[in-house]
Amino acid sequence: MSATAAAPLEVRTHPIALVPAALVCSAAVLLFGFQFNLAGYAMLVAGLAVAWLVDRSGRTERLTADLALIAIGQAIISTMPLEADISFPAMARFAVVLGLAVAVPFLISRFLYRERVIRFPWRTGRRWTRTQWLYLIGVTVAGWLILPFYFITSGVYQNWPTVTEPSEIARLFVGVNAVGTWDELFFICTVFALLRRHFTTWQANILQAIVFVSFLWELGYQAWGPLLTIPFALIQGYTFKLTKSLTYVLVVHLIFDAVVFCVIVYAHNGWPAIFPLVPA
Repeated sequence: MSATAAAPLEVRTHPIALVPAALVCSAAVLLFGFQFNLAGYAMLVAGLAVAWLVDRSGRTERLTADLALIAIGQAIISTMPLEADISFPAMARFAVVLGLAVAVPFLISRFLYRERVIRFPWRTGRRWTRTQWLYLIGVTVAGWLILPFYFITSGVYQNWPTVTEPSEIARLFVGVNAVGTWDELFFICTVFALLRRHFTTWQANILQAIVFVSFLWELGYQAWGPLLTIPFALIQGYTFKLTKSLTYVLVVHLIFDAVVFCVIVYAHNGWPAIFPLVPA
């Protein structure tokens, strides 16, 4: 793991590269949004085939190799259902499958490709600025006001299991935060980082957001959830680009997840009653 996040390595690129990249990233809509695995795999293969043709034409360089890592990660994730389940076997399955979805692309990139595009910059050597601290305060307030209203009025809290016993509540806490941590390792440090090698930041950010939001949809953020998860995914990508810090974007994410955890517990049990904008 690197102490800093390096700029994307320079490779030859071309606007036509957006076509195969859009195919590979949009496959997430089929794999996770609609759970049409065969159609999703077909789109992944089509995207990689187009990328190979574009690379072979000389317009791009290493596009197929990088999109293959994103496709591999998505294919690994698709091997299990993503519905929230805090039973011990389900949590073990999540740990293994999601762990592989990060580890396999990283190991291929590092030891087969012999590149360092995928990095996990926990430390940047720079202190957080006043703006960054104020942003964390703003995130906390926004999450406290918006997320309870979304979860409860839409009823999506029911996509998470009812938790009443202390052991269930503890497992929910671990699960919510573990998946939130994984989100940043895969969608930002892997998918976004690989895409930034070939595209402008805004293009790479939109592409990673397609995969990110599709995953969150199957996980349970449904109904009008994309109105929240799309901006969240885009802001997280842009924040990582500005700060170059996995630690910072992870703190932002875990603040939201802390609110999500409290809302789910509250929706099922009536406590902690700390949210002002929810029905009585």
